[in-house]
Amino acid sequence: MGAALAQTLTASRVRQILNHDIMGCTAEGVTGNHLYSGRALGLTEPGDILQLHPDLQSQWRAIADHYGRVGLTHTEDIIWDVGHAPLAEHPEHAVSVFFFGPAEHAARPDERWLQTVAAINSKNTFMEIADRLGVPVPLTLPYASVDDLSETDIATAPYPCYLKAAISVSGVGIHRCADEASLRAAVREFDRGTPVQIQQEVVTDTFLNLQYRCDDAGLSRYAATEQVLDGFVHQGNRHPATHEPWEVVEPMAHWLHDEGMRGVFAFDVAVVGDARDPQFLAIECNPRYNGASYPTGVAQKLGIEHWLAKAYHTRHRGLDALDLTGIEYDPATGTGVVLVNWGPILIGKLLVLLAGDEATQAELERSLLARL
Repeated sequence: MGAALAQTLTASRVRQILNHDIMGCTAEGVTGNHLYSGRALGLTEPGDILQLHPDLQSQWRAIADHYGRVGLTHTEDIIWDVGHAPLAEHPEHAVSVFFFGPAEHAARPDERWLQTVAAINSKNTFMEIADRLGVPVPLTLPYASVDDLSETDIATAPYPCYLKAAISVSGVGIHRCADEASLRAAVREFDRGTPVQIQQEVVTDTFLNLQYRCDDAGLSRYAATEQVLDGFVHQGNRHPATHEPWEVVEPMAHWLHDEGMRGVFAFDVAVVGDARDPQFLAIECNPRYNGASYPTGVAQKLGIEHWLAKAYHTRHRGLDALDLTGIEYDPATGTGVVLVNWGPILIGKLLVLLAGDEATQAELERSLLARL
């Protein structure tokens, strides 16, 4: 892309104020989540306003220098505060948030967006709408309250299964149950009155993440990625995915758009059955940005088609100590390492994008691990 065209596109783009702090939508007791607001930096353009947690200020010069070397444009208009007041103070900027909940609505009211997020954020409502729209899902039994589960329900549950809170964050409130005894034990883990569901276990090692975006231009497909798993633990995402079954979830994506959804949202989809004739089952919808959204935005801005985004632990506690010489992303070759979620290095964690084909990704990972 020529410099003149890039400047024209940036100038015509709607300026945004971004607050991607996740503390209002995160599991309790997880350390370092207050540092995640920094991963939105790679999504910004000059002219945007970005709110960052003040603890990230010590890493600003290092990440700005890194993005300058790899050719990733970004704003330098930073508010070192993740409170919601600035969203109201800059009405001339479109709002971009990690999750649109009551606090975000109070600052920038949008009743339709708020109600749509609240509805689809319930796994039970998701299943109800999927049934109405013909979106294929695993066998799922919803309960308005955990107290409603009877001995007959427990005896006839589709084992192995999962007992899930209808509204959960980061996998909290999800219990795998192999038999009646484990299901009874899981029931006791929930507060009385908690809406739950029993879902038959999906046997597969392939899960997709299908992202959409809603803005003033309408509904658009954002990216299809494949989840990288370590057992049942999500480690990252790879692009391109082995499958892109947009048609499976598109009816619900259109429903969400029509109901008032804004920003990025995503569906988790399981790939099951014969490899020659795979079937696709929608598991849930995340009505917000998710872990795949940030490397997706960085990759699209840099024109990277083949990439792996993955979380790593590091002994370092500052970006200045991390040596990326020789493996940092090179725009000339289209390969290398780009830091995406850089703030958590303060507690020894990073999410990085490895650009290149799978062989290049493997080589970059080996080199990176030696330096972490």
